[in-house]
Amino acid sequence: MASESRTEHDSLGPVEVPADALYGAQTQRALENFPISGQRFPRGFIRALGLVKRTAALTNGELGLLDEALAKAIAEAAGEVESGRWDSEFVLDIYQTGSGTSTNMNANEVIARRAQALLGADTPQIHPNDHVNYGQSSNDVIPTVIHVAARGALEDDLVPALEGLEATLREKAREFDHVVKSGRTHLMDATPVRLGQEFSGWARQVELGIQRVRNASLELAELALGGTATGTGINTHAEFSTRAIGRISDLTGLSFREAADHFEAQGAKDGVVAVSGALNTLAVSLTKIADDIRWLASGPTSGLREIRIPAVQPGSSIMPGKVNPVMSEALMMAAARVMGNHTTITVAGSRGNLELNVMMPVLASALLESITLLAGACGA
Repeated sequence: MASESRTEHDSLGPVEVPADALYGAQTQRALENFPISGQRFPRGFIRALGLVKRTAALTNGELGLLDEALAKAIAEAAGEVESGRWDSEFVLDIYQTGSGTSTNMNANEVIARRAQALLGADTPQIHPNDHVNYGQSSNDVIPTVIHVAARGALEDDLVPALEGLEATLREKAREFDHVVKSGRTHLMDATPVRLGQEFSGWARQVELGIQRVRNASLELAELALGGTATGTGINTHAEFSTRAIGRISDLTGLSFREAADHFEAQGAKDGVVAVSGALNTLAVSLTKIADDIRWLASGPTSGLREIRIPAVQPGSSIMPGKVNPVMSEALMMAAARVMGNHTTITVAGSRGNLELNVMMPVLASALLESITLLAGACGA
């Protein structure tokens, strides 16, 4: 047993941890407490968590609150978390403590042990709480990470994918502008339209979707960092949040600022719900577009057959030559999941009881999944 594990201690007493694990006692307890889904936080969340821990360490070192060498080692270890080097050490389930404390401590423990290795065993002990988590709380770190991760994904992944889709639809609108066809209302023949006009309508839907996503992204510009446990900022330096958030802005290339009111930032997740609302609207738009294309391409002998879509793969295991609108169907399924995620986010957002929301992990997971699905399906 001794060769396979080591004994760590937390406020509840000793706990056995795998000998080669970077994480410690609190992570191990959470691992044993929450064997629920097997779902882990995505790469974007862990990257943002490492970024926040790196900026916190550098800021605390700059303010003279941590020894310079110690702050540098913590920042280097956090940078390795940010890069993905230690993703295998982030072992906890999404369905855990509602504040995300378990995952914050997972990061603190991994970073502390790795920083200790960088400094050397004969140096003063680096503590996950006293040093890595200095001037922070799970209650302000996790909301900050959600905003940083989601805003980065919106701006870097989803908006470019939507811009590419809009450009393609507008190109087809111009190409097909001379094609006159029957319009349809109630799926029945109506007055004539040009095929290009139908495509231009879809392009405008995507254009408006981009506007909504960009406006929603601004909802995430305020960060809770500096509010610590309940929003009062207890146990943190007066300049910590401003300096740390400035670093986050510089490192991400996105404009972030300290929350105007830390009690709102930690007790409510209305900004995330608003972002999800924009994604839900986008999912509705994309479903309409994808389904229209399916209808217009139906056939080829007994359907509308007004457009031909590329044959990207065989469509049947029993009917040779059959080709199906698989790209439209994939997009519609992704959109359906986003709509379901919006319900999850709505319920999770409503659980901002007094000074803390207690469904942040599932809220973060659902939001980041929605962004990833829409970006991937639109860019496919």
